[in-house]
Amino acid sequence: MKRLNFKSFVYILGLMFVFSSCDEQLDQVPTVDMSSSIYWKTEADATTALNGLCSDVRYLFDRDYYLDGMGEFVRVRGNSFMNTYGRTGRAYMGNWEIRPVGSMAGFDRMYEFCFGAVNRANYVIENVQKMVEQTTLPDKKKNLETVIGEAKLMRALVYFRLISMWGDVPYIDWRVYKNSEVASLPRTPIETIKDSIISDLTYAYDKLPVKASAIGRMAKPAALALRGKVQLYWGCWNKNGWPELDSFTPDQTKASTAFKAAAADFKSVIQDYSLTLFRNGEPGSCDALGKADVLPNYFYLFLPAANGDPEFLLYFTHGGTGSNQSEELMRDLAGRSLETGQAWVTPRFEIADRYQSTITGDFCDPLIPLDVATVKDARTRLNSAVNPQSYANRDYRMKSTILWDYEMCKGSTGKVDAGWVPYIYKTWGAKVTINGVSYTSYNTDGTNSGYVFRKFVRNYAGQGRSDGDFNWPVIRLADVFLMYAEADNEVNGPQTLAIDLVNKIRHRGNLPALAASKTSDKAAFFSAIEQERIVELAGEGQRSFDLRRWRAIERVWGPALGPGKASYDTYGAQVAKFFENTNELSYQQSYIFKIPQSERDRNPNLTQNKPYR
Repeated sequence: MKRLNFKSFVYILGLMFVFSSCDEQLDQVPTVDMSSSIYWKTEADATTALNGLCSDVRYLFDRDYYLDGMGEFVRVRGNSFMNTYGRTGRAYMGNWEIRPVGSMAGFDRMYEFCFGAVNRANYVIENVQKMVEQTTLPDKKKNLETVIGEAKLMRALVYFRLISMWGDVPYIDWRVYKNSEVASLPRTPIETIKDSIISDLTYAYDKLPVKASAIGRMAKPAALALRGKVQLYWGCWNKNGWPELDSFTPDQTKASTAFKAAAADFKSVIQDYSLTLFRNGEPGSCDALGKADVLPNYFYLFLPAANGDPEFLLYFTHGGTGSNQSEELMRDLAGRSLETGQAWVTPRFEIADRYQSTITGDFCDPLIPLDVATVKDARTRLNSAVNPQSYANRDYRMKSTILWDYEMCKGSTGKVDAGWVPYIYKTWGAKVTINGVSYTSYNTDGTNSGYVFRKFVRNYAGQGRSDGDFNWPVIRLADVFLMYAEADNEVNGPQTLAIDLVNKIRHRGNLPALAASKTSDKAAFFSAIEQERIVELAGEGQRSFDLRRWRAIERVWGPALGPGKASYDTYGAQVAKFFENTNELSYQQSYIFKIPQSERDRNPNLTQNKPYR
């Protein structure tokens, strides 16, 4: 298949705005906005403009693993994302550390650049629509409408992110040149924006092809999957309420209608397009503990080997070496032994106990943190977190996702294979001997949990830490399976199709089918679905949004003014504590983001979200 032409991104930037904030960037006319007499003539012009739009929108989504720092299973540390997110430190600038509590006020850049992307989408839609109106050629009209469909899908995606984080925001569906056009816009009710998102996605579904014409282009399943996800969230907000957004009134009838609509869209994606999970959802083979010559199929799903796979429904491409369009997964998730990665994003200790037994299909006995310096038999004691044997016979996605003590991975330095490096917590770059063989241990000084990520981390040399060409997934087919099960369960309780789909996801981890007790009623099945979302989507930026739409923050961390929950490492040391004696206001702020004060200073009609007044 063809791939999007990344060279065209540089060209298109000369045709569009350079944005810095929601208002400032709108108060200017592009100095090189090319006249329709010399541009906006051919299908190639329209496609080049679309490529530029996709390139810009990508920077709002392709580091969503940082957002998992707001959940309980991933730690995001330091300030790497302040300086390296996208081209100019966009979107997450403002936070020192993304944590479960206290992060919601620091996403001003995300807000600002989302509106920049909306205006770019409007720019493409407006000009390509003019081209449609001017042509009498049916094929050209069809192809141009496909471009509009993709641009509307991008606009819908960005607005979905905006309402998911901030609720009501101004809705702008025209290209803005002057700040005066938007300087007094009030916030548009969330339901009105939701309806506009659905309208954009319906147009996209109608105009997009059944199968994408090239890697990086969109097709009908992407529009359906995103439309279903918007409806699922709308159902959750109406069912569970969103009191921090004081303009929103939940409605159980609307919730039921939305869940049904979501299930219908997801079901169509699943049944109407002959789509399959990566490598048919088979688990593949899993090497013995301490070895990594053969890794499960789930691991390879997150390497460039999976680019173009049908499981990826909505995703963003990266150009790889020399393109200035690369991903930063090695830098952000790997340690220093792998192309001097910085391990800004690491698993917390708590994720390990979520991986179930391949024998029983249920949870294993909890791991016991033990300090090897004070407990002599820590490496051999039953269920010890530092005993490698404690991780035997676990969900294959565990071996594919994290490294624990004495697990191996491929090192690389200067794009050259550095051989196997064993991960051993707190022995960073040390000489160690294992089974008579000498190694230098994995230098991962960025972790404080006892684990680092294997997921997303390349196991081969030849590319630097910022040379990645992996297609970052926004929606995968596996996610659609789980979202369908959730939406249908809300309406009908556990049903055969939904149960079968969850079991397909479990199968890729080499787990048995769900026991009857796990599907006995709506609540039990929801818990099983949540469990699969935790392990299947780990590190993909989904957990924090799930917790908010389910109103589950108190369930996970305990009630306001309570003891909170501590996070430990595999040695038993407490490394963090969250929500300890936290007041109700802080919980409210964890459910909704703060409208940037800089935007409110420029626009007196922008009201603030309730917990920040």
